[in-house]
Amino acid sequence: MKGNVVDLAVAVVMGAAFGAVVTSIVEGLLTPLIGLLFQAKGIEEMQWEGFLYGQVISSIISFVLIAAAIYFVVIMPMNHMIERRNRRLGIGQDVKEEADEDPQIALLTEIRDALKSRS
Repeated sequence: MKGNVVDLAVAVVMGAAFGAVVTSIVEGLLTPLIGLLFQAKGIEEMQWEGFLYGQVISSIISFVLIAAAIYFVVIMPMNHMIERRNRRLGIGQDVKEEADEDPQIALLTEIRDALKSRS
């Protein structure tokens, strides 16, 4: 699907805003819950001999939640809309059949058949 600059700008702004929401959910809800499981005040404070592995875990959780939300809220509905539009317009089967046959291959096949008929 071809996009334009306005769509890209909206996506960047919405992604940044949504990232802030997911970060607050992770830091406000999930981090304290995971911290309680490991007897720490928060997941960011979890460490092992100076290595702050809690911060890495928190970042991974944030990334996975943002990626999942973008996939389920933006990508899946968009693909569904495109599929419905293509079915409504009759796009799909005809385009695939035309795209499968390359004009150069068709021409070479005709030349081969003509040479066979000469012999």
